[in-house]
Amino acid sequence: MILSRRMIGSLAMTWLPFADAASETLPLRQLLRLSLFQVSVGMAQVLLLGTLNRVMILELGVPALVVAAMISIPVLVAPFRAILGHRSDTYRSALGWKRVPYLWFGSLWQMGGLALMPFALILLSGDQTMGPDWAGEAFAAVAFLMAGVGMHMTQTAGLALAADRATEETRPQVVALLYVMFLIGMGISAVIVGWLLRDFDQITLIRVVQGCGAMTLVLNVIALWKQEVMRPMTKAEREAPRQTFREAWNLLAAETGALRLLATVMVGTLAFSMQDVLLEPYGGQVLGLAVGQTTWLTAGWAFGALVGFIWSARRLSQGAVAHRIAARGLLVGIVAFTAVLFSALFASKVLFFAAAMGIGLGSGMFGIATLTVAMMVVVRGAAGIALGAWGAAQATAAGLAVFIGGATRDLVAHAAAAGYLGSLDSPALGYTVVYVTEIGLLFITLAVLGPLVRPGSLFPKKPETGEARIGLAEFPT
Repeated sequence: MILSRRMIGSLAMTWLPFADAASETLPLRQLLRLSLFQVSVGMAQVLLLGTLNRVMILELGVPALVVAAMISIPVLVAPFRAILGHRSDTYRSALGWKRVPYLWFGSLWQMGGLALMPFALILLSGDQTMGPDWAGEAFAAVAFLMAGVGMHMTQTAGLALAADRATEETRPQVVALLYVMFLIGMGISAVIVGWLLRDFDQITLIRVVQGCGAMTLVLNVIALWKQEVMRPMTKAEREAPRQTFREAWNLLAAETGALRLLATVMVGTLAFSMQDVLLEPYGGQVLGLAVGQTTWLTAGWAFGALVGFIWSARRLSQGAVAHRIAARGLLVGIVAFTAVLFSALFASKVLFFAAAMGIGLGSGMFGIATLTVAMMVVVRGAAGIALGAWGAAQATAAGLAVFIGGATRDLVAHAAAAGYLGSLDSPALGYTVVYVTEIGLLFITLAVLGPLVRPGSLFPKKPETGEARIGLAEFPT
């Protein structure tokens, strides 16, 4: 029986995905349960940026400018993730919890925003018989703000809790697992919500969106249940002076390479994300792909990102330097964006699909590597502010990138159509300018990241002697 259990355990560690992410401090069962908060955030992301975007414009007839303004509200909350992370670092409760209260209240905010949202969207479409004309815009803004605050609070506190419980050796695999669960949440939610809303009416919209709100609370309660040890605090301990955000930020800024890491995340995310709203239109307008074919582009991107997550986690667990994994992701991105440009030149659909997978692969490698570094930046045990700062930089850059990419493409296309660019008038011109800009930004990101990749810099390769690896927090400043 003992031999059998050992054999089963060995097989599990060999074949089960992310089985090596488990540790004594964070068993696999608890890790999988904790990762459910990423599923709820992925579900909300699909609703806000995908399903409700389409519903507002097509079914409800809301002007695109108003839709863009509403969708941008959660992005405006992103810069405050560092503050949310710091608050979870310094929170003191009678039970001794730090992360769980923020996971709980983040879940309530997210659920409340989704519960209010369908009614606000119906008002926004003009379907009201009484009340001020601005009621739809006001209620919709409040709903999107609540959902955005909840998503950012839940994700920041959840990642910080995972960083608290994971060991240094398992942190890369934990990061990859949380990323994958986020993608799984987006994928499953997109299929289910799309199927439920196939025959659209307002009652169905209310049921589906509020059902997602209820599921948010269910998933997050399961995720946070018994994840943080209760350490009762005395009244004197709770009332003792707390570290201010300015003090915590100054300590974070004093960590070698911390601010350079945030700059790398922001520029790199900007470079990878400008094409988010252009990939499928490019395939349809430039290469003549049908709607069904362009849908596979997103699937190809997601598959590439998944491969990037798993490969990077494996390399990091073997002692590879996180910054060098990020640099390789940037190089893959440069090749992929160049392939997009050549796909139009050669009218090659195969090359374009390969390029879409390459973009996902590069962004996946870059994302997991930088998040792994952020999870290791522990300033006197304050993982929340580092992860919050990473999330703020990443989410803000992603939001700006979508706007800049779409605006650049439209401005160049308008200028070409008006004759301001002379004989340069091609459907691919606006897209080409965006992709060339992204390639340039990727080279800039490599330059910003460069000093962190030098031999002897942060996170050197894991010593063969078994000695502890030097982390960002332990590196002398």
